[in-house]
Amino acid sequence: MPRKSPAAKARAATASPPSLFASASSGADWLAYATDAAQRAALVLDTMRQRGNAYREHREQGTPPLLKFEHELVLDGRTLPRPCNYALLRIVNPADVPADPRARPVVVVDPRAGHGPGIGGFKMDSEVGVALQAGHPVYFITFRPEPEEGQTLADVMNAEVRFIEEITRRHPKCPAKPVVIGNCQAGWAIAGLAALHPKVTGPIMLVGSPLSYWAGGEKLNPMRYSGGALGGAWLASLSADLGVGRFDGAHLVENFEKLNPGFAKWSK
Repeated sequence: MPRKSPAAKARAATASPPSLFASASSGADWLAYATDAAQRAALVLDTMRQRGNAYREHREQGTPPLLKFEHELVLDGRTLPRPCNYALLRIVNPADVPADPRARPVVVVDPRAGHGPGIGGFKMDSEVGVALQAGHPVYFITFRPEPEEGQTLADVMNAEVRFIEEITRRHPKCPAKPVVIGNCQAGWAIAGLAALHPKVTGPIMLVGSPLSYWAGGEKLNPMRYSGGALGGAWLASLSADLGVGRFDGAHLVENFEKLNPGFAKWSK
């Protein structure tokens, strides 16, 4: 490395240290930043406005199922002896792929955490779409956002039993009972249905269903500690009591966030 000359050393010794404000943004930079922040805030507010309008329009339409596929209503849970907000839909098979009358019917149950999300039937690459392309008769059990007055989980289960029995009746040429796909919270609901009514369903598929969220490794699944420390279902019952008989779905979302607090609090 070449050595500095005495003159260069002197200049370096007498030079003042860099000012804290030497690299500060100019007024134009701050103006550009403020303009960008204001524009982004306006875009966020406009997105919220559009979301609100879409929700109001959806409510005015009677909250129809958010399915990509053509469908028809088979049974409405509101007409049952114990009314509930669930309904059975038949998915219309494409003209180029008709349903095989001997194929096992496929029943997709809408998850409680969402109203017709992608995994169920919001796009062609979904459970409904794959079953249609395979030539199966496909049905979809959906629900409206608001429960009927006095509705219980037992009412929902009995309605789903009625739905599956109707599907079996509509396909006399198929010797096999319907396969039922329960997504997320619908998975544990279908597990309970199959346990209490084992002769109603065929195979059941539980997709992303936390039947035992307290299981797992000691450094994984933090909710197992919540279950051990708080114990039982009394918190859900208390929440429903505080909600005048209704359990707010926001509590379900909060539980999802608690599955990985580090991700929910910081990584997002």
